[in-house]
Amino acid sequence: MKKILTIISMLLVVLSLTACAPKEEEQVVITFKQNKPEIDEALQAYAAAYEEATGVKVNVVSCGGGSCVLGDMLKADYAAGEMPDIFPIDGPDSYKQWEAIVADLSAEKWVDDTSVEYVVDGKVVGFPVAVEGWGMAYNADLLAKAGIDPTTLNNYQAYVDAFAKLDGMKAELGIDSVVSMTAGPGMYWVTAHHNFNSLLSNGVPYGDLSVANKFLAGDIDETRLTEYANWVNLLFTYADKTVLTTGNYDSQVGAFLNQKAVFLHQGNWVDGNLTEATFDMAFAPHGSTTAVTDGIFVSAPAWYVVNKDSKNYQAALDFLNNMVYTELGQKYMVEDAGMIPAFGNIKLQPKGKLSQSVQSWTAEGKVYSWNQYLFAGEFRDNVLGPIYDQLAQGAVSVDEFVELFKTALTDNAK
Repeated sequence: MKKILTIISMLLVVLSLTACAPKEEEQVVITFKQNKPEIDEALQAYAAAYEEATGVKVNVVSCGGGSCVLGDMLKADYAAGEMPDIFPIDGPDSYKQWEAIVADLSAEKWVDDTSVEYVVDGKVVGFPVAVEGWGMAYNADLLAKAGIDPTTLNNYQAYVDAFAKLDGMKAELGIDSVVSMTAGPGMYWVTAHHNFNSLLSNGVPYGDLSVANKFLAGDIDETRLTEYANWVNLLFTYADKTVLTTGNYDSQVGAFLNQKAVFLHQGNWVDGNLTEATFDMAFAPHGSTTAVTDGIFVSAPAWYVVNKDSKNYQAALDFLNNMVYTELGQKYMVEDAGMIPAFGNIKLQPKGKLSQSVQSWTAEGKVYSWNQYLFAGEFRDNVLGPIYDQLAQGAVSVDEFVELFKTALTDNAK
């Protein structure tokens, strides 16, 4: 009996010591969803390095391009009560959708180091992902071989002449098409987001919303719309039809990389896909008007917002600050992801030629706004996108394209 009591006593001591032992701390895990698949590899590597340095795990989920719609993913997350700690918005429409859970970031240190933060009612709510821009990306070597000066490409007629000349030199230049562009389902962001902005902003002073607001109100400038439609049709006419109608991001960018097209309808975010390019490249303005325009479209492409209800709220703030103020974060942003930093304290310069072109246009003050996000995403994707697709497929004429656009814009204003 004495032996049994001794054993029981020993067990009680062990249990007591176990109960008093400090519990192993649970690892902090941030869920970070973002909409730029082209930076996924760099962001995943940065997240791994950040975890090693801080012990905080960052679960990165990339959703975008032609295979995934982030808005749909976030709606499903919200319905399941699993909203991420950090996620992006791209303008008024997406902000309004999530404003109830978006944190006020006005007190964050990085606010003083940027001029393109997202502000609503005097409050800073969005951390700018980068500075991005687009015009018509061109292969400078092929243009030189064809005897075309890219500085002359600044209006509709200049592009008409250049495209016709290049098309007549296909064999000599070794190209399949003059333009590499996509317009089919899954790629409406190329047409109904980026190209659509030509209608709203090309040739309009930076920050001037007058043209965009008229179209928002259903007040149709038929001259401007018709000139724009001719521009869209010109791009489609000289594009590779397979890439145009059924191509994806990789096939579109790949045609430009492999010098099978002289022009690419994308922005500087493709720099990471063009690291093996052996030719010089830059941006020229869009030719969506008969008048001369002298600028490209530049802005922050999106803004990271923080879920104010997150249990890891401070950890999310710390992660964003790490991007701006540490060597690790700055290297990720500029050297690994190839982005143009939106923060003045960062002195690293991107190596990508298209990013350098954006910086050159910006330094000269030759930039136009991004106004496409004044229109709801569902309108752009579900209404305008298919109209571009119909023109690309040859199912409608340019005149019919104009009428479909007028109807869409008028109905949207109601």
